[in-house]
Amino acid sequence: MTRELEYAYGVVRDTGAPDPLPPGVLGVAGGPVRAVRHRGLAVLASPVPAEEFEEGPLRARLEDLAWLEEVARAHQRVVNAAGAVGCVVPVGMATVCRGEEGLRRMLEEGHPRFTGALDRLEGRVEWGVKVYAGPAGAETAAGGPAPAPAGPSPAPPGAAAGAVSGRDYLRRRTAQRRAQEQRWQRAEDGARLVHETLAGLAERARLHPPQDGRLSGVTDRNVLNAAYLVPHEHSEGFARRVRELADRLAGLRVELTGPWAPYSFVAPDPADRARAAS
Repeated sequence: MTRELEYAYGVVRDTGAPDPLPPGVLGVAGGPVRAVRHRGLAVLASPVPAEEFEEGPLRARLEDLAWLEEVARAHQRVVNAAGAVGCVVPVGMATVCRGEEGLRRMLEEGHPRFTGALDRLEGRVEWGVKVYAGPAGAETAAGGPAPAPAGPSPAPPGAAAGAVSGRDYLRRRTAQRRAQEQRWQRAEDGARLVHETLAGLAERARLHPPQDGRLSGVTDRNVLNAAYLVPHEHSEGFARRVRELADRLAGLRVELTGPWAPYSFVAPDPADRARAAS
């Protein structure tokens, strides 16, 4: 008989509590979430239908963006609920095992990695910060430099109109290009200030690739996409500092999200691995 497929969300310490989640939290496909325990750890999991999550159907479903979004929301919902109670190490989306035996095998094979991550991340949360360069007129409204003139300068008396217009067009295009380069440089400098300031307040920081506006639907240019690992007790001060930076930076939009389970910090830093190996 084929064993039931189980969808895994994250790993927590086995504290002996009968239910590691608040009541009423449902997982992917509306399945009830429970803890499967092994050697001091517990994996949060729920049953999922084979017609969607067997290897073949799952591969096809991963091309369905609407289905993916629904699964991602359910996955995040369970991880967030677990993170509100205690430390959780999220596992990758669409991690599926065969029955409880498969879940326990995952805990056994990943035991050193899971316990190490729980030790490092206990009492800490992840904050996400994105910085966007706004439209060209944003700096002017905030008192920044004015854009280059939109039209050509008037021709001096007696000058050949065509020649002056051609020169003025080139001059105007050069000025516009220089203003654009200066605007991007100010945006990069502002993003660097934000990251260096916040990295100094966090225990760890991760820089992610800038978001592609074609996928996110955001038209402003993403100049910083970062995650910061912050102790629970320092979270209020961290969020306040982000708001202060946002108020200071003309022409930039600063977006703060969180606190989240520390997805970006499950893997140890290279420096941590080097110390462990020495």
